[in-house]
Amino acid sequence: MVRNWAFVIGINKYLRLRSLNYAVRDAELIRDFFWQEAGFEHVFYFSDNSPDLIAPDGSVQSTQPTYANLWSFLLDFFESPAMAEGDNFWFFFSGHGIRYQDRDYLMPCDGNPRAIEATAISLTYVTERLRRCGADNVILFLDACRNEGDKAGLGVGLEKHQGVITIYSCSPREKSWEISELQQGSFTYTLLEALRIQGEGNCATVERLYNYLRYRVPLLNRQYGYEEQTPYPIVEPAPKYHLILLP
Repeated sequence: MVRNWAFVIGINKYLRLRSLNYAVRDAELIRDFFWQEAGFEHVFYFSDNSPDLIAPDGSVQSTQPTYANLWSFLLDFFESPAMAEGDNFWFFFSGHGIRYQDRDYLMPCDGNPRAIEATAISLTYVTERLRRCGADNVILFLDACRNEGDKAGLGVGLEKHQGVITIYSCSPREKSWEISELQQGSFTYTLLEALRIQGEGNCATVERLYNYLRYRVPLLNRQYGYEEQTPYPIVEPAPKYHLILLP
């Protein structure tokens, strides 16, 4: 039987970047969907107000999304395989992201845009650690195409990661929008909408999911008076476009 695990991160409050409004809410809703509707076996959740994790040995892991906590969790938890052939590991991040010297970085709550290499988590490191989990498929949803002030994308989304399915909330250099009327980002609102579709029109495969997102997100933005935002996929290798995500 296929097992699904997930690592979900949402950050509103930043020490050195403009805070966001609905990144934590987006992450909470994704976490709840994975747990309550999709029946995931494990969902690890880091946010501004998430509770500590208690390890099997009784040790406590803080889930505040600081650089040290995120780095150490990725290092320690993924040191040896815990999943198997056919399994899926999902990663969702909602917060700030920056492209620096041709590399994509996710900004923790204490990340410093003046010291990116020392205080941000490179997407290369994230994918390298996630691939160690033993799952056949690693799926990333990244609503990290934001810039301080106006949330303009900084080119995040140009890196390819072998063996990883990545869907970005917008195309490079577009903006990723939060919609106050929905109290959510338009990407996550639409992602949840897509994952809940049943029947013949479902979004069970990567290809179907992407086709729905690239149509529906721009439509939703126009409906609420926001600029164009088109989700952008990088799928390695290409045959994983046909992977069934959720039966």
